Amino acid sequence: MVVFAGEHADTARTVAPERRPGAGGDQPLAGVRIAMLNFREPQQTTAGGAEEYAWQVSRFLLSQGASVMFVTGRQRGQRHAETREGIGLRRMGNAYLVYLLVPLWLLFHRRRFDAVIDTMNGIPFFSPLVVSRRTRVLCLVHHVHDRQFDAFLPRWLAVLGCFLEGSVARLLYRRCVTITVSESSRAELLGKLRWLGPVTIVPNGCVVPAKVAPVEVRGDPVIVYTGRLVGHKRIDRVVDLAGELAGSWPRLAVHIIGRGPERESLARRIARGGLDGRVRLHGFVPEARKVALLGAARLNVTASEFEGWGLTVLEAAALGVPTVAYDVAGLRDSVRDGVTGWLVRDGEKLADVVERALAELESPRRRAEVAEACRAWAREFTWARTGANITELIVTKLQDGGGAYK
Repeated sequence: MVVFAGEHADTARTVAPERRPGAGGDQPLAGVRIAMLNFREPQQTTAGGAEEYAWQVSRFLLSQGASVMFVTGRQRGQRHAETREGIGLRRMGNAYLVYLLVPLWLLFHRRRFDAVIDTMNGIPFFSPLVVSRRTRVLCLVHHVHDRQFDAFLPRWLAVLGCFLEGSVARLLYRRCVTITVSESSRAELLGKLRWLGPVTIVPNGCVVPAKVAPVEVRGDPVIVYTGRLVGHKRIDRVVDLAGELAGSWPRLAVHIIGRGPERESLARRIARGGLDGRVRLHGFVPEARKVALLGAARLNVTASEFEGWGLTVLEAAALGVPTVAYDVAGLRDSVRDGVTGWLVRDGEKLADVVERALAELESPRRRAEVAEACRAWAREFTWARTGANITELIVTKLQDGGGAYK
């Protein structure tokens, strides 16, 4: 699905013949050189859905004939440069310095790229200011961060973040096509940030496992959270479900899958609440193990209030597992309330909605109905479709000659 908003101000200009898209026949991006700018990369400990999106798109662009350089931050112990799956990786800077070093690197290599995908994770990389005039820039925004800045940063830094995400980015990318992942995120870009450029919706994809190995999982029923262990995901609320629902569901167990800086805090919370026998922190597990654990769950629960989409919702749905989530931007797009999961509305408690969902799923007939709806929903989203939509956008930009500011 492609949706445009705003006025397109591009001026046509001829693409250099040696890099004309489509020159490779069935590879529409043959010879095209692309830089993917992203805050993190998938092998970092705090990587999440945005990193998966950027990597899967990079892989698809590579299959279409492009050469791709993934420019990102660096965690301690990682190499500055390497090639993985045919994609070049350049890592630089910590969580703050990355926003200074990546634009500088791009400035010195500006003539090496025909197109840039600039992922704005709240803070822009300022690529339209540093690339050459012939380079096409696409901005990728998963969700608007405004309240997230206020919740997790000192006041002065939150004000700066909001200013950069709003007033600065609105002007910076006004002549670039902006890609976002859901109708909710598009509405927030236009409403909250008063975005000036055209906005295109390209949803996340999903990998449907060919086979799920059976696994013994403690608990009946089983609730699972999978994803990064970071503060804004509010995993503490998922942990607390084990105690809050103990009276109604004495055998219920909560399984937390993932890694991140909140692990020790969650472990202390589990110990304080006497939940050691009811909550298990699995940490990072191989993909096959993750799929098996998720597939064994009765319910997937996410307590985040800041999402562009919620990739784990689709991953659970592909296994027939519904999700309970808050009725917030992004999650209200990925969860079909009453069909593939349940949304926690204003005034409702997470525990109450989870209990209602578990009671409904006690019926084998209803459970099978929901599982089939989940699988059908997940099948509508593939990384091939996501990549194809972005390929089409890049080809269009290359053909119409619109550079970063033309």
